[in-house]
Parts: sequence; C-alpha cells; structure tokens
Amino acid sequence: MLSTCEVEIQDIAGSAVIAVKGDIDREAESIISSAYEQAIATDPRRVILDFASTEYINSSGIALIVSVLARARSEGRSVGAVGLSDHYREIFEITRLSDFIELFADLATAVAPAGPTD
Repeated sequence: MLSTCEVEIQDIAGSAVIAVKGDIDREAESIISSAYEQAIATDPRRVILDFASTEYINSSGIALIVSVLARARSEGRSVGAVGLSDHYREIFEITRLSDFIELFADLATAVAPAGPTD
C-alpha cells in the first residue's frame, strides 16, 4: 500500500521544521524517518513537527511520532509541534505526548529564538 504522507523540510532560524501532509500511519514510517535524517543534517537544537496539513494520525502514527521524539531527545534536541487540530491536540494531551513535545500556537512562535533557559 502506498503512503498518503508527504513531507517538506525547512531550516528556519536554526530549527528543523518537518511539515507533514496527509496521513501519519504505518505506511508513513520510512517517509518520516527519512525526513528526520535530512532535517538533522545541519545539527539543529530543535525539531518542529508541523501538522497543519496532516489529515489523519492513527495509533501507528502516534507510535512513529513517539519514536522520532525518543530519538531527538536522545540526541539532545527539543521537539515542538504546531498545527495540531483540536482533536489531535487533545490526543497529545491524553497520551501525555504533550509532556515531552512542546505545543505551539503557530510556526513563528515555535521557531522564535529561545530564551536564556534553553
């Protein structure tokens, strides 16, 4: 089965932004993993997952996001998320993903320079 997931990677103000379009499910694993590899090539301190164009995330997709989060954290990178619908924001809170991924209102806020506590 072909994935209905596409990604776009940008470096914005020293943050690696991975914009995900379509569905995040089991078929998206290689696409997201490859995108993460490309995104960290410049060794950013922060990875931002942009879900503004994400249509669907199932349990396999949540597990995939957790694996990206675990890898980033083991490499000393912070992870943020933008563009979550109210539904998926609630899922991130229920699953406690929001304890480990900072949720931002918009991309501009997510890539703003961090304060002295970063």
